[in-house]
Amino acid sequence: MSPDLRGAMRNFATGVCVATTYADHEGIRRHDAVTLNSLTSVSLDPPLVSMSLRRGSQFLDDLLATKQWAISILDSDAESLARRLARSREDRAEAVAALDATPGPATGALMLDAQSSLECVLWDSFDLGDHTMVIGEVVTTGVRDLQPPLLFLHGTFHQLATAATTKES
Repeated sequence: MSPDLRGAMRNFATGVCVATTYADHEGIRRHDAVTLNSLTSVSLDPPLVSMSLRRGSQFLDDLLATKQWAISILDSDAESLARRLARSREDRAEAVAALDATPGPATGALMLDAQSSLECVLWDSFDLGDHTMVIGEVVTTGVRDLQPPLLFLHGTFHQLATAATTKES
């Protein structure tokens, strides 16, 4: 009997973010975005983050080809967006086309009006089990007024109404 890792990890609350990247085909840029909760800060010097994506996904293939992406950390008002971008690539296409987002100045990947944002360039990647972990060097960041975060716990989204909404000095 194998361990129930999915069941155990359902008890670990994580933040929710959207990663964006793109592919250029015949002079046309096609953006893509996915919801994920595997974002981790790896290093402050140099500034590195990691995220894990299902191996074989077209999003991962596009990211590895462009070697750049953006991450938008979502607040509690973004649950419906997180749900729309957690679907298959075909189902996400309409939501991506309607995103209120602008290309990031460093990468060209879409940046949402979100809690925080990061633009990353590929530092390294590792195939681990059924996923690929990508390590990105953070080249730009943005932080706006803090709102309660969107969390993922027990297989569903939650709002943490008691989160601090002021910046530390």
